[in-house]
Amino acid sequence: MPADDRVLIDYRTSDDAGVYRLDGKRALVQTVDFFTPIVDDPFAYGQIAAANALSDVYAMGGRPLTALAIAGFPTEADRSILRAIFAGGVEKLQEAGVVLLGGHTVQDTEIKFGYAVTGEVDPDAVWSNAGARPGDVLFLTKALGTGAIATALKFNRAPAQAVEAAVQSMLALNKQACDALLSLPRGAVRACTDISGFGLVGHASEIASASGCSLHIRTADVPLLPGAVDLVQGNTPGGGRTNAAYFGPQVSFAGRLDPAVVQLMSDPQTSGGLLAAVADAWAPAAAQAFREAGVRHWIVGRAIPTAVSLLVFD
Repeated sequence: MPADDRVLIDYRTSDDAGVYRLDGKRALVQTVDFFTPIVDDPFAYGQIAAANALSDVYAMGGRPLTALAIAGFPTEADRSILRAIFAGGVEKLQEAGVVLLGGHTVQDTEIKFGYAVTGEVDPDAVWSNAGARPGDVLFLTKALGTGAIATALKFNRAPAQAVEAAVQSMLALNKQACDALLSLPRGAVRACTDISGFGLVGHASEIASASGCSLHIRTADVPLLPGAVDLVQGNTPGGGRTNAAYFGPQVSFAGRLDPAVVQLMSDPQTSGGLLAAVADAWAPAAAQAFREAGVRHWIVGRAIPTAVSLLVFD
């Protein structure tokens, strides 16, 4: 592919979105994401699809501006359900201050819905996967377990409390978390990603590989959604098994670990939280900024100076 010096970030570092420089002060952030229904309520499904698509822009330190809907529907689909899906998505876009410009629909055997999102970012202050440095503190802003709980929901095996917790987590925008981190001085946030389909194992491994250092994550400090531990072993989605197999060679496990918790480290998330590597000196300020913004957050580990792509859990 021909080189273009206006492309600041593309597919090569497995980042959440692409970044294209417009001029010295502005760059575009672009991403696309869509998926099949993850909850029973069509309105909530639309909301979650929007929150999930927007998350990639927040993970780059950007501000989403516009969205284009992408949808596939069977010809016999109930039109009231389709209207509810679109309405839910629009409401979440409005919450984020994002304008819906239009979109495209196709006939499909199964419902699929999501958005292509365009945002803007300061080209000299983009958060990528590649900036973590030894000593950085790792913050996570949402609990894990949406994949296992959503799978259990499909088979009517999920307790109502677990479903409600997962839905509320997926509905929450990462806007406030992004704004809290943006309030820190430039350079305080070294790397950032959102936890989505590759799970915590996959996305943390991508940061480690792109940054040339390792991430040491302590499982006891990783937040889990209510009911996730009890559900994961009988409701591990296919993506969870794929993540464990693909990223497993890059991961070193140590200590007495609960097998269910280990599985949740690979659980694919929908509309997951941000995983941010913050310079050690600015970690207290980051925690304070999260508190002032009302964002739940957990310190789950640190970046360490060992072999590239080694992710250690204990």
